[in-house]
Amino acid sequence: MTGWAARFALGLAAALLALIVVYDFVNPPTTYTMWSEGRRLGGIDQEWTDAEDIAPVMLRAAVAAEDANFCNHWGFDMAAIRQAIDKGANRGASTISQQVVKNVFLWQGRSWPRKALEAMLTPPVEAIWTKRRILEIYLNVAEFGEGVFGVNAAAFHYFRTTPDKLSAHQAALLAAVLPDPKERSAAKPSRFVSRRANAIVDGAETIRRDGRARCFSD
Repeated sequence: MTGWAARFALGLAAALLALIVVYDFVNPPTTYTMWSEGRRLGGIDQEWTDAEDIAPVMLRAAVAAEDANFCNHWGFDMAAIRQAIDKGANRGASTISQQVVKNVFLWQGRSWPRKALEAMLTPPVEAIWTKRRILEIYLNVAEFGEGVFGVNAAAFHYFRTTPDKLSAHQAALLAAVLPDPKERSAAKPSRFVSRRANAIVDGAETIRRDGRARCFSD
C-alpha cells in the first residue's frame, strides 16, 4: 500500500470511529440508503423515535426475527455463521449489530469490500454502544417498505398507529418484512409473511421468558 493510500485508509478509519462515538449520543441524521432512496423516489418517510417510545414487544420481535442471540454475542454470532456455512446459505448469519453497521455507515449489497468494512466496524460499535442503543438505531434506520424507514414511519404506514401502541402481532408483521421490505407487506401479508409473523410472536415471547431480552429491556 502506498503512503497516500495508507494515510487515506487511516483517515477513513479515524473518521468512522469518531462517528461511532458521536452516534452513541447523537442520532444519525441520515444514511446512504435513505439518501439514495430519497433521490430516487423524491423523498422518504422517516421520523426518529427513542427506544422508550417504542413498544417493548417491537424490540423483542425484531430480535426474535433477526438475531435471537443478540444479548449473548459480541457482534458476531459464531454458531449461526457456522450453521450458515454448513448449509451453504447466503443469508441468516448477519447479526443486528452487523446490520446496523451496514445501514448506518455503509451501503447495501454483498461486495467483499463492504463485508470487510462491516467486520471491522462491528466490534467498536459493540464496545461503544449499549445493546439497547444498537437496537434503537437499527429500528430507526431499517427499511420497512419502499421509502418507509424506521419503525415510526412503518407503524403509521401499515397500521395508522404509533410505535408505542403496536400490538404483538403488528410488531411481528413489521419484523417479518425486514429481510425483503420492497417485496413484503405488513398490511397485506402473504401466506408466508403471515406464517413468519406467527413464529415471531412466539419467538418474542420465548426470549422474554428465557432472559434473552435482558440486555435491551428497561
